[in-house]
Amino acid sequence: MAVLERLRHDHAPALLAFERENRAYFAASVPDRGDDYFSGFDARHSELLADQTAGILHFHVLTDSDGAVLGRVNLVDVADGSAELGYRIAERASGRGLATSGVRSVCGLAFTDYGLTSLRAMTTLDNTGSRAGLARTGFVEAGTTTLSGRPGLRFTRRPTDADR
Repeated sequence: MAVLERLRHDHAPALLAFERENRAYFAASVPDRGDDYFSGFDARHSELLADQTAGILHFHVLTDSDGAVLGRVNLVDVADGSAELGYRIAERASGRGLATSGVRSVCGLAFTDYGLTSLRAMTTLDNTGSRAGLARTGFVEAGTTTLSGRPGLRFTRRPTDADR
């Protein structure tokens, strides 16, 4: 069973381990973060926590009982009552419903605790798992896009009675 937690400073070692362990797995379906992400991780983590305190993003991790990060669900580009949702689940934890439960939980937080009125998300056309996950959590297709040169889809989501 995973626990959703708002990102904190003390998550840094487990989050870095998660990103390193799953780098190749993630790069198969989303653009790679690049070597600079890993070499400058500590400074970037501190900057992101400052941005979170300022309310311009909301980061969350899904952790197991030992504190290992199994996934993350983030809200970025928070402005004018809207944000973009992104998520990734560890390869060893995929297929267990963590993305669905994590995204649903963060959507609830977005609309109740963070005061947002709409969410956006994007994925590549070939990422069928992500497309299905977004559909399961109430996102609807809103048009096409290009992600790192690859064709993709845009999605939107508004609050429902279940989010209140």
